[in-house]
Amino acid sequence: MSPRVSPPFRADHVGSLLRPQSLLDARDEHAAGRIDDAELRRVEDEAIAQVVAMQEEVGLHSATDGEFRRSSWHMDFLYQLDGVEKVENADLKVQFHNEQGDIEFATPDLHVNGKIGLSRTIFEDAFTALADRVSTATPKLTIPSPGMLYYRGGRAAIDPTVYPDLAEFRADLAAAYRAEVRALADLGCHYLQLDDTSLAYLNDPKQRAQLTARGDDAERAHLQTIQLINESLRGRPDTLSVTTHMCRGNFRSSWVAEGGYDFVAEALFNELEVDGFFLEFDDERSGGFEPLRFVPKGKAVVLGLVTTKRGALESKDSLKRRIEEAARYVDLDQLCLSPQCGFASTKDGNTLTYDEEVAKLRLVVETAAEVWG
Repeated sequence: MSPRVSPPFRADHVGSLLRPQSLLDARDEHAAGRIDDAELRRVEDEAIAQVVAMQEEVGLHSATDGEFRRSSWHMDFLYQLDGVEKVENADLKVQFHNEQGDIEFATPDLHVNGKIGLSRTIFEDAFTALADRVSTATPKLTIPSPGMLYYRGGRAAIDPTVYPDLAEFRADLAAAYRAEVRALADLGCHYLQLDDTSLAYLNDPKQRAQLTARGDDAERAHLQTIQLINESLRGRPDTLSVTTHMCRGNFRSSWVAEGGYDFVAEALFNELEVDGFFLEFDDERSGGFEPLRFVPKGKAVVLGLVTTKRGALESKDSLKRRIEEAARYVDLDQLCLSPQCGFASTKDGNTLTYDEEVAKLRLVVETAAEVWG
């Protein structure tokens, strides 16, 4: 089996990690005005140094900062685009589900009230600080897909006097992302991940019905997102590997959507111009591996077989059996292994412990070594 010397790696992970209590406390103190920006930064730096060391110690070839400087995996980025306003008094509510019932997640909403652009490189300091702290691993940066800016609020979140034509909105958004991608590559970023919930949500008929109800073309929404991402990556340097992660919702061990990848698979795998796909396959909500038959040669699939929603550890034998099953539809040499999602898509984190998180990451590394060498 050939080694993977460029991302994604045989053993990889999605990106977000559980925030230590010291960091959560510092954020609360900062919000209350009891510590200043410099002190918060010091606590963040210390926590990130420790979590990078952990990732390298378990044997991962990529390392993130755990998204420790963010409250949310996507909003902290989207708010920094030119033309995007944070709407403090209008919460965006999302219904999540788990074995115990339903919970509601509310975050400040956003509104596009100006032309989309990029005045400065978003997460520049976060990436350079991460790059300074890795020793053996490739620093990996995660950002939301450009598709997330539209998917959350739809047409109602975009001022019609600014963008009477959504084609112009998409063109400006893609141009801003192209500038961001180029700037990150110039900083030395070789591993970028675009996180996108829509490409997984759209496999759920209930989610498509919601889009139709608000006036969107739910049958073609994934095609527009694929085109938007491709335009955003146009001209990226060969030194930059790009993956995408498709999530069905991840908040305090709860989820939003369900369904296999069948609805989007053929267009997604054949048309999206990324190097690899991080896919959730941790339970029956994710469907079967049959859609992987559309994956062309040259593209990697990172099987998210290890759940981040529960602390119980999967067995190596069960993971190997599932990898063998997936290899019926796509060549084993194109496959990699990871947890199914991040451990903390928001600052709240999922309901497992730090030690359980480390054990999950170590399991991924050890299993991948036994499967691929």
